[in-house]
Amino acid sequence: MAQSDAQAPAPRRPFRATYWWYLIKRVGQAILVVFIVTVIVFLLLHLAMPDGPAAGILGITADQSQIDRWNHDHGFDLPLWHQYINYVIQVSHGDFGQSFKQNMTVGGLIAQRLPKTLLLAGLCMLVALVVSLPMGMFQAVKRGRSADYLLTGLNFLIYSTPSFFLGLIVIIVFSQKLKLLPATSLTGDPSVLTLLANPRVLVLPVLTGTLGIIATFSRYMRSATIDNLSEDYVRTARSKGTPAGTVIARHVMRNSLTPVIAMLGYYLPVMFGGMLVVESLFNYPGMGLLFWRSAQQGDFPVLLGCVLVIALATVVGSLAADLLQAALDPRTRGALT
Repeated sequence: MAQSDAQAPAPRRPFRATYWWYLIKRVGQAILVVFIVTVIVFLLLHLAMPDGPAAGILGITADQSQIDRWNHDHGFDLPLWHQYINYVIQVSHGDFGQSFKQNMTVGGLIAQRLPKTLLLAGLCMLVALVVSLPMGMFQAVKRGRSADYLLTGLNFLIYSTPSFFLGLIVIIVFSQKLKLLPATSLTGDPSVLTLLANPRVLVLPVLTGTLGIIATFSRYMRSATIDNLSEDYVRTARSKGTPAGTVIARHVMRNSLTPVIAMLGYYLPVMFGGMLVVESLFNYPGMGLLFWRSAQQGDFPVLLGCVLVIALATVVGSLAADLLQAALDPRTRGALT
């Protein structure tokens, strides 16, 4: 009896306690990632602009003494580590700095542009999921047939095409040739409600941003569905006479969604990069266009503020995807214990 007790495995910790420990560990990793990203971008921006933003603000006619005086007044003559500490302290108080070009606070600019980017990204993701999930399952069911080969070839073609080229194609087809939709967004600085009230200006940006996501997610859904169709529980359900459609809808679909859910969080940085191209191409007034114009103008605080927001969104998205995957799929819980 003693020998049997000695060989008994150690009791496993409850999943809830392990889940909270995993949450704390992942939050710590997310904070570390944000810190590293901001440090790298901070250094790269200083290397790209050795005189700081002074040269862009004062113009090409400014001499070195004027640049040195401007840098001293704004703290850009301090050592890099000192500038970074000052920036972190400033951000911790909710102050992202002042835009040198637009004469507005960075927080105010981000508050204006971020909801519009979230609207565009959310519409792209919603349309992509509605199209790609059934497409991936259809390809898995029709695996090895002509429909599967056709959709696979089309997905690979779209996936390998740069988003700016896809945008040019849809502009040429739907705006210039067919004259159905406008090629640019509304002028000025429209609100989210104004954009929703004019859905025609959203069609081409959403279409351009959606195509690449559909090509990616449908491939993941196809692979996950094929793996689940070969599982024992599917064969058992079919042997009991359960219709194939019921097996797929009730069992296969839920288990196949797990990798797609994980991809939702990991795809955020890719999506923000795509939004930069889409917004610049269609003159859409979001974060991507703000970042692009700030990079052209050398607006240092706005660039740092955009990078910080994107880094936070990325780590929060990946963290949410990991935790949701662990909560939904019992097979991943073993990795937490």
